[in-house]
Amino acid sequence: MAANSDEMLCDFSPMFKVYKDGRIDRLTNQETVPPSVDPTTGVQSKDVEIAPEFNISARIFRPGNANPSQKLPLLVYFHGGAFAVQSAFSPLYHKHLNFLVSEANVVAVSVNYRLAPENPMPIPFDDSWLALQWVASQFTEEGHEDWIKDYADLNRVYFGGDSAGATIAHNMAIRIGSEKLGGLKLRGIFLNCPYFWGANPIGDEANPVKGFIDQLFVFTCPGSGMDEPWINPANDEKVSSLRGEKVLVYVAEKDALKWRGLSYKEILKNGGWDGEVECVEVAGEDHVFSVFSPDGENGSAMLKKVASFINH
Repeated sequence: MAANSDEMLCDFSPMFKVYKDGRIDRLTNQETVPPSVDPTTGVQSKDVEIAPEFNISARIFRPGNANPSQKLPLLVYFHGGAFAVQSAFSPLYHKHLNFLVSEANVVAVSVNYRLAPENPMPIPFDDSWLALQWVASQFTEEGHEDWIKDYADLNRVYFGGDSAGATIAHNMAIRIGSEKLGGLKLRGIFLNCPYFWGANPIGDEANPVKGFIDQLFVFTCPGSGMDEPWINPANDEKVSSLRGEKVLVYVAEKDALKWRGLSYKEILKNGGWDGEVECVEVAGEDHVFSVFSPDGENGSAMLKKVASFINH
């Protein structure tokens, strides 16, 4: 007998629910908004297809006053959502990137990768790498995307992301250290409440939240272990190859993931990476607070810090 379509298999609210008939009901920001000229910041955006056959695309942002005679840093951004929800086109990330681009005065490429569990790891990483190859190709004679060719500086490239997107940014920075990526000069990465994890708890992770995250990880990343190097950088022998000169990490006091973020600086140093690392913990805030409220007091302060990180 076929399973009742309303019979639930897993409940990962507030992100998604899974039913026994295989249906996945995503609960978080399935709405999308079109590119625009943002009335608050003046930031302009447009969408591009990167690999239509794989449904990989991106939203590009640039300041309204951008001038081709003054090239701007290029930020490649990866959205969060536990690899399973959200998109570069959601209202949440559209607003976040508008404020970030306005504050930091950068050109940004916000990557839309395929989501788990339908597209399990390493597909989100492979999609992101393909997007980076596309970005690099825009600086060649074959490149056709004028917002990148005309306004972005290939010698001032940054990767950034929040939650799972920060995990992607970290792994892409390591991959670019071993696999060349055109003439892009990666200067640094910023990680907002990175989604790093491990089988054994650290800090005060031994609480009900760890059980939820453990189950979420197993479901969205089938076949992957929680101590694999891509999710637990403490086990990654390649951290010394992380490209870039500097790293900025933000964690939030109330976030269960904060202990992994706080340990990241030590992990890089113990692994032989010799760049500059700064880790900032924000009191009273929870996971990716600046994404939810980029115009709030703490969110705005964080974006100013990121802007300084990129421009100095």
